[in-house]
Amino acid sequence: MANKLTIWTLDWVPMPDGPAGFVRDLRLRWACEEAGIDYDVGTVPLAEKSPEHFLRQPFGQVPFLKDGAVEIFESGACLIHIARKSEALMPRDPVGEAETLQWTIAALNSVEMVSVPWWFLEVSGAAENGLTGWLESRLAHIERVLEGREWLVSDRFTVADLLLADVLRVKKVRAFGDRPASEAYVRRVTGRPAFQRAHAAQMAHFQAADDARRRA
Repeated sequence: MANKLTIWTLDWVPMPDGPAGFVRDLRLRWACEEAGIDYDVGTVPLAEKSPEHFLRQPFGQVPFLKDGAVEIFESGACLIHIARKSEALMPRDPVGEAETLQWTIAALNSVEMVSVPWWFLEVSGAAENGLTGWLESRLAHIERVLEGREWLVSDRFTVADLLLADVLRVKKVRAFGDRPASEAYVRRVTGRPAFQRAHAAQMAHFQAADDARRRA
C-alpha cells in the first residue's frame, strides 16, 4: 500500500483574529481534495521552532510535505508535486502542462510577490505604502486577463487557478479597487466543494487547538 501523503502545518494560531483560513497548508489540502488524494496532517509549533523543523523547511515556515521518499517545502513546489499526481489539477498534454506551470509561477512571482509585502505594509499602518502603484498595476493586468476567460488554462480548472484565487482572496487585496472579473473569478474558484472542504478542515484544526489551549 502506498504511503499517505503528509502535509505539515502549524500546531496552533491565535483565534479568532489570527491567520486561520489563510495559512498556506490550505493550498495543499485543497489540491488533495480536488485530486481525491488522501492525506494526513502533521504539526510543528508556532513558536520555539526545532532544529528538525529547520531541516525540513530552512526558513522555519509551513507548509512542507512528505510523500514517500519525497520531502519538499514551499507551497508552490508542493502544489506542482501534487498536481503531477492527478490530471484533475494539470493537463497531461505538453501545451496544457506548460501553460499550467506558467500561470502557477506567475501567481507566485508576478502577483503574490507584490501583494504580500503590500499587505504587510498596510496592516502595519505605514503612512505611505510605496508598493501601492505596483500592486495596482499587477492587479489591473490580471483583471484584463480574467475578463476574457473563465479559467487560466484553456477551458478547465487547474492548480494554477487554485493558486491565483488563493492569492487574490485576501480581504485587503479583494477590496483594492473595482475589479469585477477578478472578484467573480475568486468567487467561482473558492465556491468549489474541494475548497470548502479544505477550508473547513483547516479551520477545525486550528479551532480544536485553540480550544485545547483554553482548557489547559
